[in-house]
Amino acid sequence: MTPVLQTQGLTKAFGGLKAVSDVSLVVGPCEIHAIIGPNGAGKSTMVNLLSGQLRPSSGKVLFHGEDITGMAPNRISHLGIGRSFQRTNIFPSFSCLDNCWLAAQSRMKNSFRFFKRSESYQQVRERAEKGLELCGLGRHAHTLADALSYGEQRQLEIGMVLATEPNFLLLDEPMAGMGKEESGRVVELLARLSRDYSMVLIEHDMDAVFSIANTLTVMVNGEVLASGPLDAVRNDPAVQQAYLGDGEEQY
Repeated sequence: MTPVLQTQGLTKAFGGLKAVSDVSLVVGPCEIHAIIGPNGAGKSTMVNLLSGQLRPSSGKVLFHGEDITGMAPNRISHLGIGRSFQRTNIFPSFSCLDNCWLAAQSRMKNSFRFFKRSESYQQVRERAEKGLELCGLGRHAHTLADALSYGEQRQLEIGMVLATEPNFLLLDEPMAGMGKEESGRVVELLARLSRDYSMVLIEHDMDAVFSIANTLTVMVNGEVLASGPLDAVRNDPAVQQAYLGDGEEQY
C-alpha cells in the first residue's frame, strides 16, 4: 500500500542541537499515527517540518510520493495537508461560520479578488458549512467563537482545517488543556474523521492516544525510540522505562 506521507532521515538542527534526528515515518491511508514523548522530544518540531513552517537540515518529506521537502506552508496546504496548532488559532469576534468561511476562502484561487462580494462564493459557503458539520458545530454557525467553551473552540479550529478540504491532518495537541468530557468529544470526532482522513496526532493524553491511534511513534531527545503498531510499542520495555512508567503506572 502506497504511503500517504513518509519521511526519510528527517533532521533539523539548531546550531549544534539536533531537535529532530534521522526520523523516518510512514503514514498509510486512513491511519492515525500518534507521536508521543516527553517535553523537548522534538514532536512539535516534527509537525513544523511536515507543514513547512521549518525547513529540514537534511532528509526528505514525501506526500503521495511527491517530494515536498522545504516547500512553503501555503503550497503544502494547497496540496491537501491541513494542520492545527498547540494554541487555539481562531478569530474570537467572528461567528463560527465566518471562521470557517475565511479558512475555506483562503484556499480558493481567487481568494484575494476584492471587487466581488464574498456572498457570491457559493463554493466557499459550502466548504465552510461542511467544515462546521464535520467538526460537530453545525448548530453553532452563527455563534461568536468567543462564546464557545474551550473544547468547542478547539473543535472549531479543526473545523477551519477541514473547511480547506485537506486529505491529511497534522494535529498538534488538539486536547491540550481539556477536561475528560471535552477530550472525549474530540476523541470521538477524530475517530469519525479517521474513516476519511489520514493524520499525524501529537498528544499528551495517553488515554486518548491509546483509544484511537493505529500506529505509535515514541520520540526522546529528537530521536525515535520505537515506532510501529500501537500494542507492540506500548508494551516495549524501553518505551515503558523511558516514558510510560513502570509497574502500576504503566498504561
